[in-house]
Amino acid sequence: MMRGDEVWVRRTARAATWLTRLRGLLGRRALGPDAALLIERCGAVHTVGMRFAIDLVFLDRAWQVTRVVQNVPPGRLMVGGGWRAARVLESEAGCLDVAALRIGEALTWRPDAAEPGACETVA
Repeated sequence: MMRGDEVWVRRTARAATWLTRLRGLLGRRALGPDAALLIERCGAVHTVGMRFAIDLVFLDRAWQVTRVVQNVPPGRLMVGGGWRAARVLESEAGCLDVAALRIGEALTWRPDAAEPGACETVA
């Protein structure tokens, strides 16, 4: 995941299919530092069944930040990104500096073929 011209999140998995979007981070014990899950076609999430708190960055169709929500605990029924949200970036709470993001700032998901495993699509 790119922030401007710099790599902001080195390990970004992308959930684009119905099944991978449904599963999200359920069942994982942790994501760890410098890792996130990008869920496409997603304007709201829940943390029911999760094992750890997460930070959320909601993005619109132009990849601009619409909302940042920090430290969402497990068991939350719904957290929405607003009517413009089209995707969400989920990370383990406190592992990324999401507080530094500004509403309207653009992020980019760019797979890096030169670095295997750095960015992948969740199958």
